[in-house]
This record gives sequence, structure tokens and C-alpha cells, in this order.
Amino acid sequence: MILNGIFETSLDFLSNGVTRASGWQVFIFTMIATHITIACVTIFLHRCQAHRALELHAISSHFFRFWLWLTTGQVTKEWAAIHRKHHAKCETEEDPHSPVTRGIKKVLFEGAELYRAESKNRETIEKYGHGTPDDWLERNVYTKYSMQGVVLMLFIDVLLFGVIGITVWAVQMMWIPITAAGIVNGIGHYWGYRNYDCADASTNIVPWGILIGGEELHNNHHTFGSSAKLSSKWYEFDIGWMYIRLMEIVGLAKVKKIAPEPKFDQQKRIADIDTLQSVIANRYDVMAKYAKSLKRAWHDELVQMKGKTQLGSSFLNSSKKLLQREPGKLEATHKQQLSELFAHSKALKTMHEMRVELGAIWERSHASRDQLLQQLQDWCTRAEASGIKALRDFSLRLRTYA
Repeated sequence: MILNGIFETSLDFLSNGVTRASGWQVFIFTMIATHITIACVTIFLHRCQAHRALELHAISSHFFRFWLWLTTGQVTKEWAAIHRKHHAKCETEEDPHSPVTRGIKKVLFEGAELYRAESKNRETIEKYGHGTPDDWLERNVYTKYSMQGVVLMLFIDVLLFGVIGITVWAVQMMWIPITAAGIVNGIGHYWGYRNYDCADASTNIVPWGILIGGEELHNNHHTFGSSAKLSSKWYEFDIGWMYIRLMEIVGLAKVKKIAPEPKFDQQKRIADIDTLQSVIANRYDVMAKYAKSLKRAWHDELVQMKGKTQLGSSFLNSSKKLLQREPGKLEATHKQQLSELFAHSKALKTMHEMRVELGAIWERSHASRDQLLQQLQDWCTRAEASGIKALRDFSLRLRTYA
């Protein structure tokens, strides 16, 4: 009888664990646990450690480190170093995980393997891993016994839920390799929309950064790498930023930097030094707005080009995409195609040339402030005298940057 009782108790424990949780309760726990892990990665590893966009109180910092030790086994110095190298060498052969150079399938399905391979590169760790935690816990627990944490998490899951805890643990272990190493590093440089035409191929996957903690807004992040806030447009939502603001309210975090938000003075009629400084500081916003003006000019010209030329639909569609691309990224064949387009549209040619001139203003580091201001004022004068409504409206808005 005693043996039967022990057997039944053991069997009950293996089936239900100490919590005796239902299937739905196990599912909810798994979703909450994996979301906490995502929050730890985006807030602690990414925004705090890799980019120094915020400072964390010792309480929150130690919690993040402990939870990541349990659920990922990732070493802070290695993660920060590999991510910093990704930004420094983005879309080149030295980028640890660029789908541009390694292929989307490689990064999407083998992102974790690429991370582990780069973590063995001591030059990367020493060059880019500076400033990360180096206390007793980091040296003697989190780094020295990095894999023991995930083993401990396995025992905890089995203790809580019985045999099904193994599945819970497996989901926890796969969550970051799939979402961060695969989806963000892969799809986030391959597919999506772009608010800003920054130098790399980064994209925003979706405008609502919830499932991956805000990391879905990857183009915004690559444009303003040191910003603690990843959302940019009014319709975008970064849940990681929401958590940071809540932590800041209770003293567990302090934001150091966010992306600049342009301010406007609708009464301004003449571009002055304040306009120049604001235009340079908000150049990504300026060029994003210019791209929208270019779209309006395209629609105005498209009707005339279709009626007066024999340009095919495929040519026009591809030309539209080329017009939106940053001029410096155009290849010789692209420039030749645009030249053919411009032969049928003086307005689009003017818009393209004026875009190049505008971008050159903040690239002329040798010019004095007064010279740059004169160039900006001259640009506005010519834009408003061009006879192109979209260009004129953009120039009038440009004058109001303050």
C-alpha cells in the first residue's frame, strides 16, 4: 500500500508538477515567461548595454541579468560586442549576421549558429565588448557557468508543471533564437517598410512592436541607434519603451537619449540659423518628407507620361522605386534608367537633382555655418521658383523647422 501510494504520488507529480496547472495556465505562464525574456533582451542587452541609451537601477539590472542567465545563457559582453559589430560593419562581409551578404535563409534559420560562431571570435569581444558588467557575479556565475542557468530553468519548469515542463522549457530556449536572432536580424534587414533611408537595408517589420518587445521597428533603430525609444511615427507602438517609461517613473531606469523630434514654427518665412541647425539634426525626417513630396510629384507626372510616351508599366514601376532610393546607392544601370525617365519628365529630374543638393548641405563639413545657411536659403528660393507644386510645398515646410 505504501509503495502504491508513493508510485501514485510520483506519477501525479510527473503529470502535473507542484502547481497542478491546467493546459491554459501552462500556456499563459509560457507566454508571460517568454515575454519577460524578450523585455530583458531589448531593455537590458540591447538598449542599455549595447547602445547606452538608458541607465538601469541596480535592482532592475540584477533582475535582468539573472533572468537572462536562466532563460538564454547569453553572456552580456558577448551579446553587446556582437551587436555593436553588426552596427559598425552593417551589410558588409564582416557583419556577423547580415542577410544581404549571407542570405535570408541562413540568417532566418541559422541566426543562433551565426551568433555562437561570432562569440568565439575573441577580437570581436575585446574590441566591441567594453563597458559591460564585470563584477563578481558576472565573472564567477553568469559568464563562468553560463549554461548552468538554463539547466536550472529546466528543473524549475519540470518541478512546476511535470513532464509538460520540458516543452515549456524548450519553447523558452527557442524563443530568442527564433525571434531575435532569426526574425529581427533576418527579416528586419530583408522585408518590411522603411521610415528612413539610412545607409543599411534595415526595415520595420510591423508598426506594432509587441511580440518582440519593440524590436520589430528595426529601421527606426538603425537610423537612431542610441535612442531608447524605437517607435517614430504616431501609429507605431514600442512596448519596450512603455516598460522603460514605467520603470523611469518608479526610479528603476533613467533615459539618456531618444531620437530628435522636429519642432516647427509656422510663422517663419525665412530660413535662419535655427532652421539650418534643425534641418541638419533632423535630416532623416527631412529626407523622409522629401520622399513623400517626390511621390506626389510622381503621381502628377505619371498621367502625362502615360499619355505622351511609350514607357511600359514595368519600366515606370521600377523607376518609381529607384526615385525613392538614396541617390548615392544607385548603380550605373539604375542611373541610366532614370536618365531615360528624366527625358520625359523635367519635373522629376529637377526633384531628383534638388534632393542630391539638399543632402549635400549636411555633408559639407568644410563649409562655415554662414555658407551652409546661404546654400539652404538659395535651395529654398530655387525650389519655390521651380513651378513644381510638390517641391514648392516642401520648401515652405522646410523653412519652418525650428
